[in-house]
Amino acid sequence: MSQRVVIDSVAFAREGGLLQGKLPVGDLARTLDMLAGSEGDLVYRVEGRLGPRDRPQLLLEIDGGLSVRCQRCLDGIDYPVRIRGVLELVGNEEELTQEEIEDDSKDFLTAQKELDVMALIEDEIILDLPVAPRHESCALPDAGRWLERVPPEGTSPFSILKGLRGKAR
Repeated sequence: MSQRVVIDSVAFAREGGLLQGKLPVGDLARTLDMLAGSEGDLVYRVEGRLGPRDRPQLLLEIDGGLSVRCQRCLDGIDYPVRIRGVLELVGNEEELTQEEIEDDSKDFLTAQKELDVMALIEDEIILDLPVAPRHESCALPDAGRWLERVPPEGTSPFSILKGLRGKAR
């Protein structure tokens, strides 16, 4: 288990702080059920700076590879991770203008005295993962078994339902 890293987000950004290292994939507890394997490491870098209007920002970089689970065959798919993001720290959402909310070049994060950096990194990884990863060409498991249930062409689906009536009791 990797060590928990906690920072004061605003102070870290204002001081130009820098954190970097390796995060074992096996330590991504909330992500593991989406993966086919837990081998390897991800390299991360979190850098603090002041952005426009002297707003504190965190620059986040995550690189590596994961093996995500195909939603059809359940085998692993190599998924390259290359995350680059700017998180602008705000006191609350009311500080933001409509124009800033619509700006897709950065995301906003509520400033925290105790920000768990590893949890933040895992959040960004989860947001980056595909919703339903699949191999480009892969069949459903036991696809032949499902094809046996398809009625012959020309058969009314209602005749099949009629045959099931009364069997559920």
